[in-house]
Amino acid sequence: MNNIEDINREAVKKIISNKKITEFSPGDTIKVGVKIVEGKRERIQFFEGVCIAKKNRDINSSFTVRKISFGEGVERTFSLYSPIVDSIKVIRFGKVRRAKLYYLRDRKGKSARIAEKIKKKISVDTVVKSKKLKKEVLETKGEVPKIEKEPALSKSEAENKDKK
Repeated sequence: MNNIEDINREAVKKIISNKKITEFSPGDTIKVGVKIVEGKRERIQFFEGVCIAKKNRDINSSFTVRKISFGEGVERTFSLYSPIVDSIKVIRFGKVRRAKLYYLRDRKGKSARIAEKIKKKISVDTVVKSKKLKKEVLETKGEVPKIEKEPALSKSEAENKDKK
């Protein structure tokens, strides 16, 4: 049994090295690029909807996407590492508290909506802080001379100075 798990892990590593797989979770609105073969031609058709379930089982990992098409609910289950799945793009991050969103099957309209998860952007703050820290470190080492500026004169003080 251990051998089969090792083989599966190696197969997953091989697939991941060739193809980039985006991180997503249930509740996210995703756009899946599916390879479709028509005769000799091959094209990519996108299937966009809400991910209602995700199963993580090494090579057997899969996810289910649900969309409303012409007033009818359509669900499609994809194997995560399948060659049919060309790309996965996250459109919206959903804020949900469950792993399986099967309750969305019974809902319609506004009650079937999922709130959007707002991610905080801390990268801007860390860049500013790192620049300040770098400057402070260089000043303490004495490599950067401190420049002290004179306080700016007010308009009335500048006029008085010119008159003298």
